[in-house]
Amino acid sequence: MTTQGEAPAARTLQLLCAGAVKGLVAALQERFLAAEGARVDGRFGAVGAMREALLGGARCDVMIVTEAMLRDLRAEGAVSAEPFAPIGRVRTGVAARAGEPLPRIDSAEALAAALRTAPAIYLPDTEQSTAGRHVVAVLERLGIAGETRGRLAVFPNGATAMSALAESGAPGALGCTQVTEILYTPGLALAGALPEPFGLSTVYAAGAGAAASEPALAAAFIALLCGNDAAAERAAGGFEPA
Repeated sequence: MTTQGEAPAARTLQLLCAGAVKGLVAALQERFLAAEGARVDGRFGAVGAMREALLGGARCDVMIVTEAMLRDLRAEGAVSAEPFAPIGRVRTGVAARAGEPLPRIDSAEALAAALRTAPAIYLPDTEQSTAGRHVVAVLERLGIAGETRGRLAVFPNGATAMSALAESGAPGALGCTQVTEILYTPGLALAGALPEPFGLSTVYAAGAGAAASEPALAAAFIALLCGNDAAAERAAGGFEPA
């Protein structure tokens, strides 16, 4: 209830979102508020943690995770049966602190050398995050898992891992996570995406929660996030066409 002359409170969209898409959501929040009069209450993290939150009963109007996970959640009845919208494809990459020399990572040998000599390797959760699981597998395939294990700095998600890397004082430390999380973290520079055959390209998508309390807002937000009007923001943030 509002008193005379007082603006009505903005409605709120409840969002569960993969950390890889956090920067894009942040870039579009004010536009969404202006267009719909609604704020975004976002919870961000590793895709596995977002799935657990949804299945645990967290309020969710829009779910943003990998396309593959959304398909599974739809089969479980946890997200709407309506078709979900692809946001874009994101590669896994390597980060260095801004101002430091960027390592060569354009071949298996160069990547192994860069990771072997880094005093610390920052990465997201190695069980619940897409990038974290992949990086561990890459270290195994490169044959350097044993020698790098003690230098892995693992965080709950890519955003916290990259923030910690940016704030670290270790010259030469590197980070491995989704390119989008590297690009929106101040103080970091992108060395590049992982070279083939070690690359990982993940499609992220958005769908409405099965128990969405604001289905119209959910549809409007998904349309903004995935539509032509946000193409420039997606490209700047590291998303490639799905």
